[in-house]
Amino acid sequence: MIAGMYEQEFMAYILFGILLNFIFSLLFGLYLSKNIGTEEMLTSKGEKNQSFLLRLTLFIPFAKMILTLYRVGVLQFYFLNQGKSHKEFWVYLTSE
Repeated sequence: MIAGMYEQEFMAYILFGILLNFIFSLLFGLYLSKNIGTEEMLTSKGEKNQSFLLRLTLFIPFAKMILTLYRVGVLQFYFLNQGKSHKEFWVYLTSE
């Protein structure tokens, strides 16, 4: 047993979390590319690499999905509500 679940149940939660993360990340990426433009995103992208701990969250069920929803919240509450643009959020997200 892992965390009070059988191994099969735990793996099902992990796979479901990865699938939901993929869907939310894809939709968030499409939303940003629609509002910024793909060409503009490529030219203004920073060189920030993901940390090792961020890659580990892939194996914790729903952690990456929650991280993506956190980024959506930062975009909405910090950037858009203060009159900043989607491009400023993209630069913040991809720069050191």
